Amino acid sequence: MTTADPQFEGVYGPYTITEQDRRDVQRYRFALLVSGIAFSAGLLQWWQLGGQLAWLWILPLAAAMGLALRWIHIYLKPLHQTLQLFWLLGCLGWAALLVLAGPTNALSTLQSQPLWILAVGPLFAALAGIGFKEFFCFQRPEAIGLTLLLPIALLGQLSGLLPPALSLVLLGAAAILLIVLALRKFGGPAAADVGDKSVFAYLEQQRTAGAQ
Repeated sequence: MTTADPQFEGVYGPYTITEQDRRDVQRYRFALLVSGIAFSAGLLQWWQLGGQLAWLWILPLAAAMGLALRWIHIYLKPLHQTLQLFWLLGCLGWAALLVLAGPTNALSTLQSQPLWILAVGPLFAALAGIGFKEFFCFQRPEAIGLTLLLPIALLGQLSGLLPPALSLVLLGAAAILLIVLALRKFGGPAAADVGDKSVFAYLEQQRTAGAQ
C-alpha cells in the first residue's frame, strides 16, 4: 500500500484499494476475455470444421477460467470455493472424456452420448456462477444471459428436449455474451470489482473467531 492508494469508507470501516488489487482486477478481466474468445473460437471451429481439433480450445478456456476464479472477488468464501470445485470437477471430466473417447472423437462423443455432460458440465456451471456474480453485483444483462443460456443449452441437450443444433446456438450466444461482459469491464474502476474490502475483513474475522 502507498499513500497514493485511494481509500473508501466501507460498511465495517475504511479500506484501501492497493496496486495489487488493481493488478488482480486487470488479470481477472483479461482471463474472462480469454475465456470468452476460447469458448467462441472452439464452438465456431466445431460448427464450421468439425470437432477433430476444436477440442484444443478447451485448454485455454479451462486455464483462463481457473485464473479468473483465482482473481475474482467474492465475499462468501464457501461460494468462491464451490465455484473452484466445480471448475476442478469439470476439468477432470474433460480429461476423462479426452482419454476415454480420444481427443479427435471427444466432441462427437459428447454430442452422441449426452450423459458425458454430467462429467464436463461442472466447468460450465462455474462459468454460469461467474455470470451470476457479475449480474448480482452490476445488473448487466449480458451476465444474466450467460447465466441462463449455459444451463438451458446443456440441460436441454442432456434431457433430449433441445435438438443439438439449437443447443449449439445457445452455447454460441453464451460465448458471445461472455466476450461482451469481459470487454465492458475494461476501463471501469478497479474498486467496483474489488468491492467493499471491509466486508471481506469482517467475514474473515468472524470465520477465524468461529474456528477458535
